[in-house]
Amino acid sequence: MQFRFVPEAETELAEACIWYGLQRDGLDVELMQRIDKTLQRISNAPRRFPRVHRQLRRAIVRQFPFGIFYKVTKDEILVFAVFHSRRDPSQLTSRLKYLANSDWS
Repeated sequence: MQFRFVPEAETELAEACIWYGLQRDGLDVELMQRIDKTLQRISNAPRRFPRVHRQLRRAIVRQFPFGIFYKVTKDEILVFAVFHSRRDPSQLTSRLKYLANSDWS
């Protein structure tokens, strides 16, 4: 199955890479390697990760404080967020409400 990222998830990931790259040389690369490994784990068994809201599932990124929030459809894995665990969860909740009422759901 292929992945499709909503624009907000793409932005979160890009911002995280920039931030980690500024913290230590190569840390952005390490983050992306962990993200890629997590996406591979999702791809191998997309329904193995727990549901956290309706059809939305979450996979934890190892060694970094991020969760990948996604939905499995018949054609793809739709990534709604690459969400830092220390952010205010209400930001994620409001985004999910918006996405539930859009073409992304």
